[in-house]
Amino acid sequence: MPSSSTSRSSAVPRPTAHEHDLVGPSVHGRLSHVLSIRTSRADPEAPIVIAHREGLIHALGKAAELEHLVVLQYLYAAFSLKREGREGLAAGAAALVGRWHDELMHIAEQEMLHLALVQNLLTAVGAGPHFGRANFPLPRRAYPTAVQMALLPFGEATLRHFVFLERPEGMDVDDAEGFAALEKANPLPGPGVGSLPSDDEIMPLPMDFQTIGHLYRSIEDGFATLADRVGEERLFIGPARAQATAEHFRWDELVPVSDLASARRAIGTIVEQGEGARGDWRTAHFGRLVAMLDEYLAARAADPAFEPTRPVLAAAVRPPESGAPVAVIGDPFTARCVDLLNATYELLLQILSRYFAHSGETNRQLGTLAWVAVELMEDAVAPLGELVTRLPIGPEHPGRRAGPMFELFYAVDYLLPHREAAWALMEERLREVADLALRCRNACVVPTYLPPLARVADTLRTQADRLAAARRRAVVRDRRA
Repeated sequence: MPSSSTSRSSAVPRPTAHEHDLVGPSVHGRLSHVLSIRTSRADPEAPIVIAHREGLIHALGKAAELEHLVVLQYLYAAFSLKREGREGLAAGAAALVGRWHDELMHIAEQEMLHLALVQNLLTAVGAGPHFGRANFPLPRRAYPTAVQMALLPFGEATLRHFVFLERPEGMDVDDAEGFAALEKANPLPGPGVGSLPSDDEIMPLPMDFQTIGHLYRSIEDGFATLADRVGEERLFIGPARAQATAEHFRWDELVPVSDLASARRAIGTIVEQGEGARGDWRTAHFGRLVAMLDEYLAARAADPAFEPTRPVLAAAVRPPESGAPVAVIGDPFTARCVDLLNATYELLLQILSRYFAHSGETNRQLGTLAWVAVELMEDAVAPLGELVTRLPIGPEHPGRRAGPMFELFYAVDYLLPHREAAWALMEERLREVADLALRCRNACVVPTYLPPLARVADTLRTQADRLAAARRRAVVRDRRA
């Protein structure tokens, strides 16, 4: 992802009033906690030296946060798209918009794979899973200027931002087509780069990676440096059973990480699916987003009135503790449905945390955790995301629809250290959320909203029963042992 495109930031058009409502505060940030860094103003993409295991773990934690946030950005944009002819889409336009929706969902799914691969990398070096991240709008200084995140509805500005995030690092200057594609990329506005650290700092230091690929290249170099320094056997000390694989998830690319070669394969998958292998970016996320932007611009040129996006605005159920200015949902039914989405999403993260930090689960139980997580994503989070973007925010925002902010209210990274208690708590929470889904369904007065709410309620009850059955089997097994 070349830094050359960052020099064009001054030419980025100012956001429209609608977009200004949706762009969170600019961010510029700290990556390293006990991380030694070397970089150069003359070469902002110079390798960032990671000299300690603690620095590598922290860099991987930041990578996990970025993958997590990128997933949510793509989901938000996909959920914002109109999905029905009754929303004003002609038949041909509906097919085009449906394809954009499916493409964004597929890209989001691959980003979920990347998040899982980062968890494998963390586990491999002895760390725990990392699913925590800041709520939107992100705090100032959360991430470097060149890598910013915001919840934006589908549209030209959003697609240009996505292309910017996925831009290939160090694209060959002879690749004229590639640079033509990069001209479509726009960063979000943000502050400049901060001061550079000295070589011998060990406490928190600024780290301004220019692209996501730049961060992963530095992580890969950090793995190589530490493997050379301490040896692969001492570096890769995590338990093999804690690695996620295609046995439990459906990604063939989900490789277990146990040595330097497999760590490089995992990082290679992340980078190549996002920005593409050097010189081969057209089928990666970068190229697919460029193609989507071209299609969108062509559709708007053919019909200036074409509007594929619902009038969504990122909105919270209650004012955030950070005090950040955010639209607050005033419609009671909408607030209840958004809380249902948030609770389901947070529960999904807790189940994934248990999967990656288990203790004593059988292989069958691990498969159950993976199955429940996938089912919650596909049959609860996705239909709720589609639903809430059709619901009104309230009288203070006439005509606007609720854009889900995926708020986290509890610490999703805390460990449930005792197996039986952990499974009891997960089942209990599933049943609580299922009860809320039933109350949402019973309060619904719009017939077209009933099917997704019924689907969500059924899914939550079914998955609670699945956890309960797996827990009972474990109790019987332990008694026999």
